[in-house]
Amino acid sequence: MRTLEPYKNHFWDFYQSQSPSVQEKIDYVLEIVISMERIPKHFFKHLEDGIYEIRVKAGSDIYRIFCFFDEGKLVILLHGFQKKSQKTPRKEIAKAKQLRTAYYEDKDHQ
Repeated sequence: MRTLEPYKNHFWDFYQSQSPSVQEKIDYVLEIVISMERIPKHFFKHLEDGIYEIRVKAGSDIYRIFCFFDEGKLVILLHGFQKKSQKTPRKEIAKAKQLRTAYYEDKDHQ
């Protein structure tokens, strides 16, 4: 259904810093994002301005991976973080928007 493409190393840096069990859970949720036509809201949520979060829960820990759509079925993975409060921190959303802007600038210069 969809293709995932990490932008630079931001996603991989986050992913590789996690334990194998958290990586497994991230893999599971990313497979849902790729393969399901309608992704359940507890795995995927629009935040604002075209920025989405992929929602991963591993035990009592909560992780978020920011992403956006490019050309319909292409999901660009940005960065991730471990969520420690109820609300998604504004600085994390701002970082996702900055990375999206950089992605389009890089794409325009190819």
